[in-house]
Amino acid sequence: MSQKPEVRLLDRTTPPHVLTLVLLAGLSALSMNIFLPSLPNMTAYFQTDYRLMQLSVALYLGFNAILQIFIGPLSDRYGRRPVILWSFAAFLALTVGCILAPTVEVFLAFRMAQAVVVTGMVLSRAIVRDMVPQNEAASMLGYVTMGMTVVPMIGPALGGVLDQAFGWQASFTMLLVAGAAILALAWADLGETADPSQLSLLAQFGEYPELIRSRRFWGYALTATFTSGAFFAFLGGAPFIGSQVFGLQPAQLGSYFSLTAVGYMTGNFLSGRYSIRFGTNRMMLTGSFTLIAGVSCSLLLLLGGATHPLAFFGLMSMLGLGNGLVLPNANAGLLSVRPRLAGTASGLGGAIMIGGGAALSALAGALLVPGSGAYPLLLIMLTTGICGVLSTLYVIHVNRLVGDLESAPQPHA
Repeated sequence: MSQKPEVRLLDRTTPPHVLTLVLLAGLSALSMNIFLPSLPNMTAYFQTDYRLMQLSVALYLGFNAILQIFIGPLSDRYGRRPVILWSFAAFLALTVGCILAPTVEVFLAFRMAQAVVVTGMVLSRAIVRDMVPQNEAASMLGYVTMGMTVVPMIGPALGGVLDQAFGWQASFTMLLVAGAAILALAWADLGETADPSQLSLLAQFGEYPELIRSRRFWGYALTATFTSGAFFAFLGGAPFIGSQVFGLQPAQLGSYFSLTAVGYMTGNFLSGRYSIRFGTNRMMLTGSFTLIAGVSCSLLLLLGGATHPLAFFGLMSMLGLGNGLVLPNANAGLLSVRPRLAGTASGLGGAIMIGGGAALSALAGALLVPGSGAYPLLLIMLTTGICGVLSTLYVIHVNRLVGDLESAPQPHA
């Protein structure tokens, strides 16, 4: 489409309002981080080891990645609306399981399955691409994600306060209430934006090789994977660093987490404002270098003897800023490689991105031990940031060979 279709709030005959997209994606992000300040207390509650408790992040991300492989084709086959509604209903039941879990093993099982809420994040991207073309999609995704980050920005701070006042289960109760409200909103507002495919589900999965053969798809997907990988490593390691290195309480740790979210929101605002003017590739390159600069400065400060938490958490706002500049543009790019497969591309790209994030989160948890300081985590993030730059340069190289997506897409470009 060349123009945005008419949108009316709480009207299922029109595409969803931006508020609905923000909240659908926002709950996915909130579910990922609201409980992070509680990890040390949850470790004590279940009488287990921090490394095992930290799997509540890594397993969630891993199952999240697996689900995204199926979410895309399912939504292309049956439509965006039914897949979102059923997924959010399942999320509510699984959240109750997390709250009532008697052992760490039962909790981890429900927590892993709770990743079904990622449907909101995956399909909010596909819905945007259903509505507008590539550069406009990058801009609109920037604004959607900027609004979305308001929700998880306050998540860790809220989770820390809830933990200190009521215990770790309070964060999951918050997710249950928020999930029920957003499901009701989606039921009332979420109009279908994709014509269901006439292909069978098996044939829909058969479309994956067309994306896998695309060099440009891999360039955009790997840029998103490495850039977000630095953030997921941060999610896996920062609770340990906050409590063990800097001695922060859950509420304090939650407040410091919000600095990264402020940077992410700012980056998404800049993407929304400038992606059309400067193009997706230039925005991705700027974001990757911003991430590298922030991590490098933190590493130098800590090596120089800095002991204040801001030497680590303060500069992670640049990690968030870099992700905010890169991800809307990388996602718009991978969705535009084959527009008719937007749902499938969103799912496959998300699976690659989140799968890499799960591995990096687990690696951060494994390398951070008493006495290690923040250095293993910073080195992981620095390495992935450099890989993000290289992936963006690869996309630029492919564009020089075969032309950009708007002018001359090639069958396997």
